[in-house]
Amino acid sequence: MFMNLNKVDYELSAGTFKQLPACTMPEIVFSGRSNVGKSSLINKILNRKSLARVSSQPGKTITINFYRADTARLVDLPGYGYAKASFSERNRWGEMIEKYFQSDRDIRLVVQLIDMRHNPTKDDIVMLDFLHQMELPYIVALTKSDKLNKTEYMSQLEALTTQISEFSPLAIVPFSSVKGEGKEEVIEWIQKSVEGEIFEKKPLKVKIKIKK
Repeated sequence: MFMNLNKVDYELSAGTFKQLPACTMPEIVFSGRSNVGKSSLINKILNRKSLARVSSQPGKTITINFYRADTARLVDLPGYGYAKASFSERNRWGEMIEKYFQSDRDIRLVVQLIDMRHNPTKDDIVMLDFLHQMELPYIVALTKSDKLNKTEYMSQLEALTTQISEFSPLAIVPFSSVKGEGKEEVIEWIQKSVEGEIFEKKPLKVKIKIKK
């Protein structure tokens, strides 16, 4: 069941759990903090310039965006960790994401994005722990790898691999939407998941804890 990434269209944006479309095909989920480069990664792997749009006000709009292909959907979760977002907004984000993940959808793979230039934030760690406890198959894409020099690149890759590995991702992939590093590896994981080559795990009931 090969997924044609050259024919993907925007489907809808859901601002509440009730607005989520029925799950009728496998879903590939993209998660990460605000401004981590989610839209850029999605556009890069689809060879598109602006299918996934960067918000002019990060953290302002909490919607789950769906993009439909022939055999699967791409699901772009709202970015978390925006400093100016109120606690109530962050809490609403947590509740919406919890419900999405725990609603028996056919989630084949989560692509969790972390900025390679920095250590994981507290919110990144919460999300990694959530994915680990849910036993969902996921990879980590270390974005903005082109912004590091060779020494910084190797140092950060080693440090981040050590920190992230305890949460059992399937892979850790340095990624650059500018130079294309990691693009083919991310696509390979997506195709493998859609074709059913990744072991499906049963999710547990856990909570995303958003702190004040």
